[in-house]
Amino acid sequence: MRVKRRSRHRKVVKFYSTCFGFREPYKVLVDGTFVHHLLLHRLLPADDALRELLSASRPPPLFTSKCVLAELRRLGKSHSEAFDAAQLLATASCEHDKVVSAVDCILSLLGDKNPEHYFVATQDSDLRAKLREVPGVPVIYGLKNSLFIEQPSMQQRKFAQLDEEKRINMEKSEYKKLLKATSEGKTSGDATTQGMAEKSKFKRNRAKGPNPLSCKKKKPKAQPSAAQNQADGEAKRKRVRKRKRSGEKSNGTETSS
Repeated sequence: MRVKRRSRHRKVVKFYSTCFGFREPYKVLVDGTFVHHLLLHRLLPADDALRELLSASRPPPLFTSKCVLAELRRLGKSHSEAFDAAQLLATASCEHDKVVSAVDCILSLLGDKNPEHYFVATQDSDLRAKLREVPGVPVIYGLKNSLFIEQPSMQQRKFAQLDEEKRINMEKSEYKKLLKATSEGKTSGDATTQGMAEKSKFKRNRAKGPNPLSCKKKKPKAQPSAAQNQADGEAKRKRVRKRKRSGEKSNGTETSS
């Protein structure tokens, strides 16, 4: 029986994790009636008992509110131990200037869709009935020395189904929009590429300047030395020998004869 109960609880936690995005560390919002039940049946330490209930890898943090503490204080000595224990819990910030009832305070903290993903632990049957109407609110309660998680109500399951259908339809519409945008972008891209290709046919290749990275630096001209200047001058002053023509040579031979 205990194995079957744990299996049912795991299925409930998986339902809220899949459909409503609950993630560890789970957060448990408790009221005064639940704190009193834990102390009465010695379900301590409470965080370990809740960790086992939720099949969590670490103890979940427990939260209460200032309105819940005020209600426990008003109950007097019969709930003094519960008041002292609740004061040690983390306090969820409610925006009530004046103290309201614990039921109204918890409902205001949950809002319309429980954005903080609280598990609500309570022994108040009226509060549990109201929580079944709020999407994504798992309810924990105690029965003697055992803890239980309520099965998701029909309203919870219906809301999860409608939310899933809405998400699927949204994904389909977004997918169609993405396909349309992709096809339009491809068409405009092809037209732009074609226009650039046509422009390139009539584009003249203008001469560009030399690449400064490929140009070698100009070497400074070496100044001629004094000895080299003197040698150049002497070479210019040398007489150039003239070759005699063959006609002049033959005339000289006839005269001598």
